[in-house]
Amino acid sequence: MLPLRTAPNRTARPRWIAMVAVCVAALAASCGGADPAGQASGDADAATRGDGGRAGIVVLRPDRVLDGRGGSLTDVEVVVSDGLIHTITSAGSTAGLVYELSGVTLMPGLIDTHVHLGWHFDRDTGRLHSAGSTDTPEDRVLYAAENAWAMLHSGVTTVQSVGGPEDIPVRDAIAGGMLPGPRVLTSVRAVNEGTGGPDEIRAHVDEVAAAGADVIKIFASASIRVGGTPTMSQEQLDAACGRARVHGLRAVVHAHGPESASRAALAGCDQIEHGALLDRRTLELLAERGLYYDPHIHLLFDNYFANADRYIGIGSYTAEGFEQMRAAVPTALEVFREALTVPGLRIVFGTDAVAGAHGQNWRELVYRVEEGGQDPMAGIISATSLAAESLGLGDAVGSVAEAFEADLIGVEGDPSSDITAVGRVVFVMRAGRVYRNDPVAGGARR
Repeated sequence: MLPLRTAPNRTARPRWIAMVAVCVAALAASCGGADPAGQASGDADAATRGDGGRAGIVVLRPDRVLDGRGGSLTDVEVVVSDGLIHTITSAGSTAGLVYELSGVTLMPGLIDTHVHLGWHFDRDTGRLHSAGSTDTPEDRVLYAAENAWAMLHSGVTTVQSVGGPEDIPVRDAIAGGMLPGPRVLTSVRAVNEGTGGPDEIRAHVDEVAAAGADVIKIFASASIRVGGTPTMSQEQLDAACGRARVHGLRAVVHAHGPESASRAALAGCDQIEHGALLDRRTLELLAERGLYYDPHIHLLFDNYFANADRYIGIGSYTAEGFEQMRAAVPTALEVFREALTVPGLRIVFGTDAVAGAHGQNWRELVYRVEEGGQDPMAGIISATSLAAESLGLGDAVGSVAEAFEADLIGVEGDPSSDITAVGRVVFVMRAGRVYRNDPVAGGARR
């Protein structure tokens, strides 16, 4: 299992990052850092601290608890201490700083296994950032921090960003308590066909691992905008995924079609991203080889189409490419439906959230259930305990269980029967600290 990242050595951080951290922390405090005073009862000192009782006993009393593993509990309270879930016990049995979450289902925070934390629209042009952008390093980190806050506020408590160098200072600042945001794992840089032959690829993986990567990202196929054809040989993929294992890192692979995904499976890679053109035989191979499958069937497409004028004309984003994406939408949906019928295939939640999509991650989960036919509870598991397992964090996050990190969200309603409830987040706790505590639609909580 990948250990939870501890607070880094801050003395090695550039001074401007600390300045960015102060600005973002102040912004978070002004627009959502939850002060429980007036909405919780019990520990008055903790309430005035404004830290959600992080150092004391916090008691959460929702209508129900979904444990992220398929279980549902009522008439219970979740007791949090020192950032961890201490116990789950009968409602009303524990003293402490109490949050009365009536009308709310408590569940693990969502885990998005595929985001691009640093992608943003430029301040000057309003269009996608690109090589010619005038953004400074400070700007790029601020945008990434803004995206991190948007996702946390919407109920995402862990993300895997695949990935850019600006991820590292944001990841470390969040881990060190300087910034509010979800737990971040990052690939830093990717491997692709241009990286070179097997020797060059192994050297590249060594460099990325030394730079602090949590995962290795590999492009084994072209974009769906140009047909998703294979781009890396079996030997190249063997080198990339084999070297990742040497460093104890997972390898996640962008692969749209059967040939590229099959090569990745045979190379011992860990997860297939996208897979919009896969056939049943390849899906069965992924299951047989124990790979995770992370399809993106809605938010990515919908966000691109809604922001087409902010993308087209930059890099590989062309009008023709957008038509290719539109043509791929029904195919991707059918592949997802087929994947649901493959025994043993581990489908995890990911969105490929790029510029314009951060904070809307939940929409992918709703679409998978409502249009893709996934069982609501299976969808919740895919975005919590199973996603945590895919990241190597299955013994630490993704479940409401004793000794797990207190990464918890409250949603209005019951998502196990109405998946749209995941879009009605009213409570967010990350590592025991409360960042959001809104009244439900019926008014202030009792």
